[in-house]
Amino acid sequence: MLTAYLDQFVAVLTYLAVVASAISGALEARHRDMDVVGAVAVAFVTAFGGGTLRDLLLGRTPIFWLVDPWLTVATFAAALTVYYLVRHVSERLLLVPDALGLGFFSTLGATYALDMQLSPLVAVLMGVVTGVFGGVLRDTICNRVPVVFRRNTELYATCSFLGVWVFVLLSWATHNAALASISGTTTVVVLRLVSVKFKLTLPDPDDRGAELEASARHEGRSSRL
Repeated sequence: MLTAYLDQFVAVLTYLAVVASAISGALEARHRDMDVVGAVAVAFVTAFGGGTLRDLLLGRTPIFWLVDPWLTVATFAAALTVYYLVRHVSERLLLVPDALGLGFFSTLGATYALDMQLSPLVAVLMGVVTGVFGGVLRDTICNRVPVVFRRNTELYATCSFLGVWVFVLLSWATHNAALASISGTTTVVVLRLVSVKFKLTLPDPDDRGAELEASARHEGRSSRL
């Protein structure tokens, strides 16, 4: 079981993840011209979506935010504060809390999986699921293709995957939860910010051949006409 010290550290990490994700959701809702009810709803889904799926997959009940009502209070307060105090929502402003939420939740997902003595690979997958699923729900509710599923989008799930491996390997090598968590979270956040700045994406299939073939067929039909 988690030690008392690690319990406290995980609790702090959970609040950071929830608040960062709630801010991300509220900003996205504001950016999409939703009212305050919509902003709070999107904030809640973004903050609790990934962790809820993680707990269901791992069989952890009751779900984390049902145990601690202050998480709900923190989400509600963060959503209202951002909605009413932020006047202009830019893409850059949306990026930072989203990257932080991705990093914090990715590390948390892996932490709980390792605590259940699951394999490192499963822990990494739990970290990725926990990190990205809240953003998937946020984007779906906001009526757009989720960032993680877009073609030619900057690295997203890949940042979570690599950062969680850093966390898992350091946890095994050092047995220092704080060092591993900070290093893993930092890796996720930095990779996400760098990938956006430099437009880093996963390799895309080369469609030039298909486009040339389609163009040739079109020209052949035109010449026959």
